Amino acid sequence: MAEVAAFDEMGLGSDRTRALYRKVALWLKETPPELLAARRAQAEYMFRRIGITFGVYGDKDAAERLIPFDIVPRILSRAEWGRLEAGLTQRVRALNMFLTDVYGARAILKEGIVPPELILRNQYYRPEMIGRRAPHDIWVHIAGIDIVRVDDQSFYVLEDNARTPSGVSYMLENREVTMRLLPDLFARHQVAPVDDYPDELLACLRSVAPRQDRGEATIVLLTPGPFNSAYYEHSFLADKLGVELVEGRDLFVEDDQVFMRTTLGPRRVDVIYRRVDDDFLDPLVFNPSSVLGVPGLVGAYLAGNVTLANAIGTGVADDKAIYTYVPDLIRFYLSEEPILKNVPTYRCREPDGLKYVLGRLNELVVKEVNGSGGYGMLVGPHATAAQREQFAAKIKADPDNYIAQPTLALSTCPASFETGVSPRHVDLRPFVLSGADRVRIVPGGLTRVALIEGSLVVNSSQGGGTKDTWIVDDLEEGED
Repeated sequence: MAEVAAFDEMGLGSDRTRALYRKVALWLKETPPELLAARRAQAEYMFRRIGITFGVYGDKDAAERLIPFDIVPRILSRAEWGRLEAGLTQRVRALNMFLTDVYGARAILKEGIVPPELILRNQYYRPEMIGRRAPHDIWVHIAGIDIVRVDDQSFYVLEDNARTPSGVSYMLENREVTMRLLPDLFARHQVAPVDDYPDELLACLRSVAPRQDRGEATIVLLTPGPFNSAYYEHSFLADKLGVELVEGRDLFVEDDQVFMRTTLGPRRVDVIYRRVDDDFLDPLVFNPSSVLGVPGLVGAYLAGNVTLANAIGTGVADDKAIYTYVPDLIRFYLSEEPILKNVPTYRCREPDGLKYVLGRLNELVVKEVNGSGGYGMLVGPHATAAQREQFAAKIKADPDNYIAQPTLALSTCPASFETGVSPRHVDLRPFVLSGADRVRIVPGGLTRVALIEGSLVVNSSQGGGTKDTWIVDDLEEGED
């Protein structure tokens, strides 16, 4: 199958460098290779010194793994960001309305828009929430929406992360490191700030506190503990927010109220930004062997005495099978056309879709509907015949568990290596904060980059890296 040429966001190696990247191109031309090498080494040293690591379960070296950082920033214009921001706001609004509906009136099922079994048999659908409403009807307070680009105008949503999306610490640290290592390049641009994300997140969490008239809300960040792969981010965010980082053993429930143990005695908790999955939140309701959660927490939540961000049961909204219906959800709940398109997706649970996918495994990317982190997927064009045959057997055995998508020609951005500067495929994860008052989105997000030449897999667990994302004033796009 012929490879589709990827859109080069800079125009690297061509005579038509995009106006948005002209200052970057000039800077790369002016900067000696040995200086770029020094900056790369400094960046690695800084991240290691800061302590940013990402564990991969089952990897004996996980505690030492750094997510590689590429020093060349990715640049988007204000106009491009404006379109993304509008589309992200629309999408998350629809997801919150969908969750209110599927745990309530189920109008989307009654109208036949989404098959009932995709909801009622979904492992992330929580019967405990049926007939319950999340405070202010906000279920997904923090969403990470993965975006890919295929040409000058077209952005697609690749995935919705509505449970406990991670990566925002890298967005913030990437900016800090870039400003310190590349002050000359940064000074040539007017870059929208991202360092107010902690303030925006704190305002979002305060807006959903159950006690709005009794002084400042007590907010905590609940972590599974230091052995969790994203523990660095948990501690980083708690520090930036100025809230306590707690484990389940630090909290207890009394009279359907949650309290935190402190040296001055129990302190009532209003909002829990939880980075613990549903299954482990409360051993009295979910996994009885869990020591990560708090006995009685669900009762306090259902009594309206504490807010959980994100709410219990949001996983049904980031299931990859439900993803295929999100454009229909937007039309149904908002009576609007989707601003951001989905990647065309084939549902293996449908006979026609299954037949199409099995006949074109060499052309498609196949994913488990509940998979994440780049696991449980087949990149057909890059797989061997034997791998495709093995995966076909898995699909036939459980077609409901798979969806497939064409291998989009993900856009590329310049990345710096010992061998020089060359293009690598990227995606973007902006973070959408939904509060009782408004939706907040800091300009930019986490750009993930596939550092292996030709690879389309950007996940950190699969060897991907990250880079800073700059949203710059539009006037720069037309400058010479």
